[in-house]
Amino acid sequence: MYNTDLPTRAELPSSKQLLRSTAIAIVTAAGILVTVVLPAEYGIDPTGIGRPLGLTEMGELKMQLAAEAEADRVPPAATPGPRSSLPGAIFAGLFIRSAAAQTPAPAAASRTDETTITLRPNQGLEVKLDMRRGARASYSWTATGPVNFDLHGEPPNPGRNAAHSYRNGRGSSGEQGEFTAIFDGTHGWFWRNRSGRDVSVTLRTTGDYARIIRP
Repeated sequence: MYNTDLPTRAELPSSKQLLRSTAIAIVTAAGILVTVVLPAEYGIDPTGIGRPLGLTEMGELKMQLAAEAEADRVPPAATPGPRSSLPGAIFAGLFIRSAAAQTPAPAAASRTDETTITLRPNQGLEVKLDMRRGARASYSWTATGPVNFDLHGEPPNPGRNAAHSYRNGRGSSGEQGEFTAIFDGTHGWFWRNRSGRDVSVTLRTTGDYARIIRP
């Protein structure tokens, strides 16, 4: 009735082989964590491999911009959510995938805005768009001098580590592109002027957002 022969006991992997395969998988995951994830996401480079590959600089930039944005952000009135530890956040990002599907809310009508802000030396400011999950926005911005920037989103009443970064950089005089909101909330730009003179930033946005939040 069946054309496929069942494997014999001798053909099945032994407990020793299974343990060996499990150990190899754990060592491989740990190696990726130490050599790639830690340098690229957190600027931590225990092995020294990340810096020649440019991963450590990427992680340091992410952490610097996140810290600057957090320092300039007004704390929400609501009680913040539970804190997550660094190892927990790393392993959650590596091994946990959300299985819950969410239905996006209706997007706002498309609109266009132009905003100009002036950054004093070492000053940081944000301009955000109020967007629904799945809404899209295109943008272009120019600066009269080099600035550090972080394009990111935050859900309502965010807890610690709740922000999502779409794109970031430093020493830039302008960017253009498009992004899709991954959750309901505010999505936009944080700029920091690290030069010794005032810098003006002009932002043009078009998309499905309810309002623009200026400084």
